[in-house]
Amino acid sequence: MTTAVQPSAAAPAATAPRARIRRHSRTPRRSIVLTLLTGLVAIYSLIPLAWLVINATKTQEGLLSSFGLWFDNGDFALWSNLRQTFTYDDGVFVRWLGNTVLYVVVGAGGATLLSTLAGYGLAKFDFPGRRAVFAVVIGAVAVPGTALAVPTFLMFSKMGLTNTPWSVIIPSLISPFGLYLMWTFSGQAIPDEMLEAARVDGAGEFRTFFRISVPLLGPGIVTALLFNMVVTWNNYFLPLIMLKDPDWYPLTIGLNAWNAQAQTAGSEAVFNLVITGSLLTILPLLAAFLLLQRYWQSGLAAGSVKE
Repeated sequence: MTTAVQPSAAAPAATAPRARIRRHSRTPRRSIVLTLLTGLVAIYSLIPLAWLVINATKTQEGLLSSFGLWFDNGDFALWSNLRQTFTYDDGVFVRWLGNTVLYVVVGAGGATLLSTLAGYGLAKFDFPGRRAVFAVVIGAVAVPGTALAVPTFLMFSKMGLTNTPWSVIIPSLISPFGLYLMWTFSGQAIPDEMLEAARVDGAGEFRTFFRISVPLLGPGIVTALLFNMVVTWNNYFLPLIMLKDPDWYPLTIGLNAWNAQAQTAGSEAVFNLVITGSLLTILPLLAAFLLLQRYWQSGLAAGSVKE
């Protein structure tokens, strides 16, 4: 005769503390020190932007009288400054803006494409010399771009490419950090089993890459694109030594030329245009980060849960 074992009444009581501990562990901990440090960093980062926005609303006379973190009591000259910035010197600012967009689209876009292809190949294909390539990439990441500017200028001078857009675009196509980023991201984001299944089904390498790998590499591609775009958009030293014709200047060199003019032009100073032009220069970068941040969030969420 068998006797059914009744569940112990102490079991729920024993599991209750565990449930409370589990629920308590899921509650995010808050750090006052970390919050204060984050606030200080945010203030430190936003003060220059606020200064730029405020002073872009002032006239040249207002900048001389109240050059600080508050609006001028006189006229609100933002729209006038914008109009003068786009029309000054036959609209050369528009030409500089177009040059910068050209360098970013061709240079940064090409660098992202090459980094994606090379990083995917290095991560998913085994071949002799792979470790040597890895060492070269790591070494290239450690070398600052300014150290290569003079040798690059001498090489392009021998080829007759200085003072042309190619002297800025071609060096921008090489992004060691973007290559390293896509290399490491491809190794983690794309399972080898998925590629093997695609090959078993008869898909070629190009079809496998564009139909399967590229959607999985989306967050990494966006990250590399933004990094390359910021580097190319803010590039200063390379165009400075490569370009002599003002018609090919990017915004960084053009605004520096206006700043030099503002310091020597006396009553005809254009310092208000320098500030307004600087504000216009950072707006595309802010827009790009705001529009593409969801791809970063989706990439972080995709790797946070394991099926």
